[in-house]
Amino acid sequence: MIRVISGIYKGKRLKRVPHPSVRPAPDKLKEALFNIIQEDVRGSIFLDGFAGTGSVGIEALSRGAEKVVFIDEYYLAVKVIKINLAKCEAEEKTRIIRKEFNRAVIQLANEEMKFDLIFLDPPYKLLDERNPLKVLKKRELLKPGGKVMLRRHFKTRFITKYFELKRQISIGDDTISFYE
Repeated sequence: MIRVISGIYKGKRLKRVPHPSVRPAPDKLKEALFNIIQEDVRGSIFLDGFAGTGSVGIEALSRGAEKVVFIDEYYLAVKVIKINLAKCEAEEKTRIIRKEFNRAVIQLANEEMKFDLIFLDPPYKLLDERNPLKVLKKRELLKPGGKVMLRRHFKTRFITKYFELKRQISIGDDTISFYE
């Protein structure tokens, strides 16, 4: 079961994407993430990249984010995000982009969108092939003083030169890296 942990949508149950490749963020992971960024969420513009169920972006909305943009290219994920937003009656503060991540980032940059917080939860194998932080840096999507949070498998070696690593936490098989 996926649920909203805190805020105005606390306790809302969210639908899962019926596909094994979509890994919803466990409650412990979301709780740890939002304990760290809680001071930054209220009033923020939040990007949920590789959004899956949308649970992280919905958690941000529940805790006071001003707007959340969800990116996912998988049709079933986009469908589930829409259902989950409707359950929370949160559609007016959101936007969903159904595109490959790099193309979506380019589109947002062309629209001159900037984000305070960017959460990325890419397929684990993607990090072996490419670096999603590179396109964020090149297209300047992060506002000055903003943060990028990247979820990855703890065994995945991931090093980037595009942002400064500030902190890492591990919970179970997951690691979240915090960049500025």
